[in-house]
Amino acid sequence: MGYDAKAKLHRYLQVGREAMLWKLDGLSEYDIRRPLTPTGTNLLGLVKHLASVEYDYFGVTFGRPHDEPLPWMADDSEPNADMYAAVDESRDDILDLYRRANAHADATIDALDLDSEGHVPWWSDDVNPVTLHWILVHMATETHRHAGHADVVRELIDGEVGYRPAAPNLPDGGADWWADYVARVEATARAAGER
Repeated sequence: MGYDAKAKLHRYLQVGREAMLWKLDGLSEYDIRRPLTPTGTNLLGLVKHLASVEYDYFGVTFGRPHDEPLPWMADDSEPNADMYAAVDESRDDILDLYRRANAHADATIDALDLDSEGHVPWWSDDVNPVTLHWILVHMATETHRHAGHADVVRELIDGEVGYRPAAPNLPDGGADWWADYVARVEATARAAGER
């Protein structure tokens, strides 16, 4: 079996995408939108952000523009407007946007070689041009970074945790085990802080 670097990188990106979407499953409209950190991090906003940046990094960068209106990405838009869904932007609207952005990105990935060059207009000239390889690594990393944010936010909402439903990637402890574990971590932190 040969090693196909592009296929492997694409798969890592796809796994991150799937994790992001899973984090919204079964939650109310309020819960997917509510800010749970001091900087307003929320689940649907993370998906909206990732849709926007996939369109730009895999579209604009490689001269493969999209025709999707993204007013929240305009220079005169409110700061961080891509990090939350407006009242008139439904869950389905944002999820469909993400799926269309994924399809657009996938078409770029399929069409180009890893060493194909592009230009990221919002990056400085000293890091341009870029390659598809670079952008695949960048977007897989960004997607997984935000999937980690989503994991924490989802845990704060209803206690659901893990990498994906079939493989949570966490110890199989019950509520008592977890309470004991958290108490041990807290005791360790206090002891270290008192040194």
